[in-house]
Amino acid sequence: MFSHVMLGVNDLEVSKRFYDALLGTLGIGPGIANKNRYFYRSPTGTFGITTPINGEPATHGNGSTLGFAMASPEQADAFYAAGIANGGTSCEDPPGFRDGAVGKLYLAYVRDPDGNKICALHRPVSI
Repeated sequence: MFSHVMLGVNDLEVSKRFYDALLGTLGIGPGIANKNRYFYRSPTGTFGITTPINGEPATHGNGSTLGFAMASPEQADAFYAAGIANGGTSCEDPPGFRDGAVGKLYLAYVRDPDGNKICALHRPVSI
């Protein structure tokens, strides 16, 4: 459905360190520079960070969440830990399984240095 996702950031190098570490837990290489942007490519799409082209400060979307698919709860925990260790902050409940209307999910939430809410989501295979 999506070709790419782009987030606005205020300090490109601080955010690059954060996302290099975070996405590195998924096997994605460091961001590739392109003017005032960095791109992270995978077989299923592209994620980018940029300073806003209008010169205004980047702001996070209230109520917005960007979710990344995880292969396991352990990968979600590594993703979360990398985020916290590289300038992110914990948000929502602690990482763990949650039961809801869509079934059982393993979720871990972290905010990036600019306040964007990032989710690590693992959907276990039903037995």
